[in-house]
Amino acid sequence: MNERLNSLLQRYATVLILVQDPNLVKDQSQYRNVMREYAQLGEIASANAEIETLTLQANDAQVLFQEEKDPDMRELAKEELHALESRLGEAENRLKLLLIPRDPLDEKNIIMEIRAGTGGDEAALFVADLFRVYSRFAETKDWKFEVMSINETELGGIKEIIFSISGNNVYENLRYESGVHRVQRVPVTESAGRIHTSAVTVAVLPEADETEIDIKPDDLRIDVMRAGGPGGQCVNTTDSAVRITHLPSGIVVHCQDEKSQIKNKAKAMRILRARVYEAEAAKAQAERAEARKNQVGSGDRSERIRTYNFPQNRLTDHRINLTLYKLDLIMQGDIAELFDALKLSAREDLLRATAS
Repeated sequence: MNERLNSLLQRYATVLILVQDPNLVKDQSQYRNVMREYAQLGEIASANAEIETLTLQANDAQVLFQEEKDPDMRELAKEELHALESRLGEAENRLKLLLIPRDPLDEKNIIMEIRAGTGGDEAALFVADLFRVYSRFAETKDWKFEVMSINETELGGIKEIIFSISGNNVYENLRYESGVHRVQRVPVTESAGRIHTSAVTVAVLPEADETEIDIKPDDLRIDVMRAGGPGGQCVNTTDSAVRITHLPSGIVVHCQDEKSQIKNKAKAMRILRARVYEAEAAKAQAERAEARKNQVGSGDRSERIRTYNFPQNRLTDHRINLTLYKLDLIMQGDIAELFDALKLSAREDLLRATAS
């Protein structure tokens, strides 16, 4: 661990020089990469500096406790020493978590898919609610947000929505949202006031660049058709809707939101590329024989990961046994506390796995 820390601190010294170079901003791609590395290494350097400061203060308190003759002063020195040792332990644990190698996928943009499951119209309404949670959270992070495909219901719900989010460390924050989200509440259509249970499924796909996933034109079947709206009505009279089938995997993507066939095809290819990328990554992960067995949940879409209980204003994440009684705020996008807890739990599990 010390060897890795020393290596990263040396790299931080190098990056400090790079960020002061006025020519760096001329290459925007390199500038973003350097600044991202600067921020990540800065956290490690800051945590290490805090440990060094606390260690010196604890040593001074230890000397005072051992040499002081006055009983009252010795008691004060003892209390200060205990407080410093507690803070030092917390700082050391924080540094250990920061030293865990980051998953290269964490920095990727994502394509997120939310679909109504059991519960009919109520499930579709919750899809719309959950979509609003993610979009508002994205706004707080200054992430770019784009709806790629949406299938709305007449009651204002959403049967299915696919959208992309791009920005800093998007996948790191949202990767643990994959799975089944269960909601318990009284539907607006329920006259007797009975609580209903419904569910929606969420998939979070790291978005792949064209250079990262090789999809051959011969592996695709592309069909064009007229876009259809709710109740079978025709959205437009041109063959703008696009359905792309990836023959080797059987993955099918349909996109009809744009009036332009070219734009629909481009969106469909982004979704397809992400799904194929995820499928190949999942296959490679399985071949590593439970490499992340202890991490927060499996991300399996059939796994119930969370319950939203509206009558109790309660959200429970079943993977880390976390319950928050502020569902009203969470549904407005105040969900950072939950995401931070999931990331911390995942890092702690990885730390235990590497230590064993």
